[in-house]
Amino acid sequence: MARLPYIEKADLPPEHQDLLKREITLYKQLVNSPNALRAFQGLGYFIRHKSTVDSRLRELAILQVGWLARSPYEWSHHIKLGYEFGVTDADIEALIADTAGKATSLAPLDRLVLLAAREATNDGAVSRATFDALRTHLSNEHMIDLVMTIAFYNAVVRVLASLEIDVEPDYQKYLNKYPFPATPA
Repeated sequence: MARLPYIEKADLPPEHQDLLKREITLYKQLVNSPNALRAFQGLGYFIRHKSTVDSRLRELAILQVGWLARSPYEWSHHIKLGYEFGVTDADIEALIADTAGKATSLAPLDRLVLLAAREATNDGAVSRATFDALRTHLSNEHMIDLVMTIAFYNAVVRVLASLEIDVEPDYQKYLNKYPFPATPA
Protein backbone atom coordinates (compact mmCIF):
# COMPACT_ATOMS: atom_id res chain seq x y z
CA MET A 1 0.00 0.00 0.00
CA ALA A 2 1.29 3.41 -0.95
CA ARG A 3 3.08 5.41 1.73
CA LEU A 4 1.58 8.76 0.68
CA PRO A 5 -1.91 9.59 -0.55
CA TYR A 6 -2.89 9.32 -4.16
CA ILE A 7 -4.23 12.63 -5.39
CA GLU A 8 -6.97 12.77 -8.00
CA LYS A 9 -6.94 15.24 -10.86
CA ALA A 10 -10.10 16.97 -9.57
CA ASP A 11 -8.35 17.65 -6.24
CA LEU A 12 -5.54 19.62 -7.90
CA PRO A 13 -5.57 23.33 -8.64
CA PRO A 14 -6.13 24.00 -12.37
CA GLU A 15 -2.47 24.87 -13.01
CA HIS A 16 -1.40 21.33 -11.99
CA GLN A 17 -4.18 19.21 -13.48
CA ASP A 18 -2.16 18.68 -16.67
CA LEU A 19 0.26 16.61 -14.60
CA LEU A 20 -2.34 13.84 -14.45
CA LYS A 21 -3.06 13.48 -18.18
CA ARG A 22 -2.04 9.87 -17.53
CA GLU A 23 -3.84 8.97 -14.33
CA ILE A 24 -1.43 6.29 -13.17
CA THR A 25 -0.68 5.61 -9.52
CA LEU A 26 2.92 6.76 -9.83
CA TYR A 27 1.87 10.22 -11.00
CA LYS A 28 -1.02 10.36 -8.51
CA GLN A 29 1.50 10.02 -5.70
CA LEU A 30 4.32 12.11 -7.14
CA VAL A 31 1.87 14.99 -7.64
CA ASN A 32 2.09 15.51 -3.88
CA SER A 33 5.04 17.60 -5.11
CA PRO A 34 3.86 19.08 -8.42
CA ASN A 35 7.24 20.57 -9.32
CA ALA A 36 9.03 17.28 -8.67
CA LEU A 37 6.52 15.45 -10.87
CA ARG A 38 6.93 18.06 -13.61
CA ALA A 39 10.73 17.54 -13.56
CA PHE A 40 10.31 13.75 -13.47
CA GLN A 41 7.95 13.84 -16.44
CA GLY A 42 10.37 16.04 -18.37
CA LEU A 43 13.16 13.47 -18.42
CA GLY A 44 10.67 10.66 -18.98
CA TYR A 45 9.25 12.54 -21.97
CA PHE A 46 12.71 13.01 -23.43
CA ILE A 47 13.52 9.31 -23.05
CA ARG A 48 10.27 8.16 -24.65
CA HIS A 49 9.83 10.77 -27.39
CA LYS A 50 13.15 12.50 -28.11
CA SER A 51 15.88 9.95 -27.40
CA THR A 52 17.86 8.64 -30.35
CA VAL A 53 18.04 5.10 -28.95
CA ASP A 54 15.95 2.57 -30.86
CA SER A 55 12.61 2.23 -29.01
CA ARG A 56 12.81 -1.55 -28.72
CA LEU A 57 16.35 -1.41 -27.32
CA ARG A 58 15.27 1.32 -24.89
CA GLU A 59 12.43 -0.84 -23.61
CA LEU A 60 14.72 -3.87 -23.27
CA ALA A 61 17.09 -1.78 -21.13
CA ILE A 62 14.20 -0.55 -18.96
CA LEU A 63 12.80 -4.06 -18.62
CA GLN A 64 16.22 -5.31 -17.54
CA VAL A 65 16.32 -2.68 -14.78
CA GLY A 66 12.77 -3.56 -13.70
CA TRP A 67 13.57 -7.29 -13.66
CA LEU A 68 16.74 -6.86 -11.61
CA ALA A 69 15.05 -4.49 -9.14
CA ARG A 70 12.09 -6.86 -8.83
CA SER A 71 9.91 -3.80 -9.40
CA PRO A 72 6.36 -5.01 -10.10
CA TYR A 73 5.27 -1.57 -11.26
CA GLU A 74 8.19 -0.98 -13.62
CA TRP A 75 8.17 -4.52 -14.96
CA SER A 76 4.43 -4.62 -15.66
CA HIS A 77 4.22 -1.14 -17.18
CA HIS A 78 7.18 -1.69 -19.48
CA ILE A 79 6.05 -5.11 -20.64
CA LYS A 80 2.93 -3.32 -21.93
CA LEU A 81 4.96 -0.42 -23.35
CA GLY A 82 7.56 -2.80 -24.71
CA TYR A 83 4.91 -4.59 -26.76
CA GLU A 84 3.96 -1.23 -28.26
CA PHE A 85 7.59 -0.64 -29.30
CA GLY A 86 8.37 -4.04 -30.79
CA VAL A 87 9.41 -6.12 -27.78
CA THR A 88 8.08 -9.65 -28.18
CA ASP A 89 7.34 -12.44 -25.75
CA ALA A 90 10.43 -14.17 -27.12
CA ASP A 91 12.47 -11.05 -26.21
CA ILE A 92 11.12 -11.06 -22.65
CA GLU A 93 11.80 -14.77 -22.24
CA ALA A 94 15.32 -14.24 -23.64
CA LEU A 95 15.92 -11.31 -21.25
CA ILE A 96 15.01 -13.55 -18.31
CA ALA A 97 17.26 -16.34 -19.63
CA ASP A 98 20.14 -13.96 -20.43
CA THR A 99 19.95 -12.49 -16.93
CA ALA A 100 20.27 -16.02 -15.54
CA GLY A 101 23.36 -16.61 -17.70
CA LYS A 102 21.60 -18.96 -20.11
CA ALA A 103 22.14 -18.97 -23.86
CA THR A 104 19.63 -17.05 -25.96
CA SER A 105 19.06 -16.20 -29.58
CA LEU A 106 19.18 -12.45 -28.91
CA ALA A 107 21.16 -10.36 -31.35
CA PRO A 108 24.60 -9.20 -30.14
CA LEU A 109 23.45 -5.58 -29.72
CA ASP A 110 20.42 -6.68 -27.70
CA ARG A 111 22.68 -8.68 -25.38
CA LEU A 112 25.07 -5.74 -25.00
CA VAL A 113 22.21 -3.39 -24.07
CA LEU A 114 20.97 -5.87 -21.46
CA LEU A 115 24.51 -6.32 -20.13
CA ALA A 116 24.97 -2.55 -19.86
CA ALA A 117 21.70 -2.27 -17.93
CA ARG A 118 22.73 -5.14 -15.62
CA GLU A 119 26.15 -3.64 -14.95
CA ALA A 120 24.81 -0.15 -14.26
CA THR A 121 22.11 -1.56 -12.00
CA ASN A 122 24.25 -4.07 -10.12
CA ASP A 123 27.64 -2.34 -10.15
CA GLY A 124 26.73 1.34 -10.44
CA ALA A 125 28.32 1.78 -13.89
CA VAL A 126 28.63 0.20 -17.31
CA SER A 127 32.02 -1.52 -17.53
CA ARG A 128 34.67 -0.21 -19.92
CA ALA A 129 34.50 -3.43 -21.97
CA THR A 130 30.74 -3.26 -22.40
CA PHE A 131 30.83 0.47 -23.11
CA ASP A 132 33.52 0.01 -25.76
CA ALA A 133 31.61 -2.87 -27.35
CA LEU A 134 28.43 -0.76 -27.49
CA ARG A 135 30.36 2.08 -29.14
CA THR A 136 31.00 -0.17 -32.14
CA HIS A 137 27.21 -0.15 -32.71
CA LEU A 138 26.07 3.21 -31.35
CA SER A 139 26.97 6.87 -31.88
CA ASN A 140 28.08 9.12 -29.02
CA GLU A 141 24.56 10.57 -28.86
CA HIS A 142 23.06 7.08 -28.67
CA MET A 143 25.48 6.20 -25.89
CA ILE A 144 24.48 9.23 -23.81
CA ASP A 145 20.80 8.53 -24.38
CA LEU A 146 21.18 4.86 -23.44
CA VAL A 147 23.16 5.59 -20.27
CA MET A 148 20.63 8.31 -19.30
CA THR A 149 17.77 5.86 -19.84
CA ILE A 150 19.34 3.16 -17.70
CA ALA A 151 20.26 5.63 -14.95
CA PHE A 152 16.83 7.28 -14.94
CA TYR A 153 14.99 3.97 -14.64
CA ASN A 154 17.31 2.91 -11.83
CA ALA A 155 16.11 6.06 -10.07
CA VAL A 156 12.49 5.29 -10.97
CA VAL A 157 12.56 1.80 -9.43
CA ARG A 158 13.96 3.26 -6.22
CA VAL A 159 11.21 5.88 -6.11
CA LEU A 160 8.59 3.20 -6.74
CA ALA A 161 9.95 0.97 -3.98
CA SER A 162 10.43 3.75 -1.45
CA LEU A 163 6.93 5.13 -1.94
CA GLU A 164 5.40 1.64 -2.33
CA ILE A 165 3.45 2.60 -5.44
CA ASP A 166 0.64 0.16 -6.19
CA VAL A 167 0.36 -1.59 -9.54
CA GLU A 168 -2.93 -0.74 -11.24
CA PRO A 169 -5.25 -3.73 -11.82
CA ASP A 170 -4.93 -3.40 -15.61
CA TYR A 171 -1.22 -4.23 -15.35
CA GLN A 172 -1.54 -7.30 -13.12
CA LYS A 173 -1.91 -9.60 -16.14
CA TYR A 174 1.68 -8.79 -17.15
CA LEU A 175 2.95 -9.81 -13.71
CA ASN A 176 0.93 -13.00 -13.93
CA LYS A 177 2.39 -13.78 -17.37
CA TYR A 178 5.98 -13.07 -16.34
CA PRO A 179 6.25 -13.39 -12.53
CA PHE A 180 9.46 -12.77 -10.66
CA PRO A 181 11.16 -15.92 -9.40
CA ALA A 182 10.62 -16.77 -5.78
CA THR A 183 13.32 -15.37 -3.54
CA PRO A 184 15.10 -17.78 -1.20
CA ALA A 185 13.90 -17.58 2.39
